[in-house]
Amino acid sequence: MVAAGDAGKAGVAEKLGIEPGIVVQEIGWDEDVDDDVRAAIEERSGSDLLDEDADEVVDVVLLWWREDDGDLADTLLDVRSPLADTGIIWVLTPKTGRDGHVEPSEIAEAVSTAGMSQTSNINVGNDWTGNRLVSPKSANTRR
Repeated sequence: MVAAGDAGKAGVAEKLGIEPGIVVQEIGWDEDVDDDVRAAIEERSGSDLLDEDADEVVDVVLLWWREDDGDLADTLLDVRSPLADTGIIWVLTPKTGRDGHVEPSEIAEAVSTAGMSQTSNINVGNDWTGNRLVSPKSANTRR
């Protein structure tokens, strides 16, 4: 049985589209990430999160991103390479008012530069916001 406080954390994995058996790669881990969110994702997927050095094809990239982390567009291009054709990238950024907050306009510009589409955003825990990114359908159908 899930405790009342844990129900919200377990639900975040579902909101992120995590299903049993999918492969999730985590990039940008630091001490400020939400460990409860990470645990919920691992529990729902049934396996550990892969680290930045993994060479496998992945279904989801979980990208923890802060204002001072560099060029988001370049990073998005890099993290797309191991992504399955139908894979998604979740860019997780600190919420407004938190250290490392990234303006939505900066995310939108980076997404456009990287040739991706932003489909939704959600609250991920108390301190993080998630932006769901996908490759445009036309890129997937050309393969």
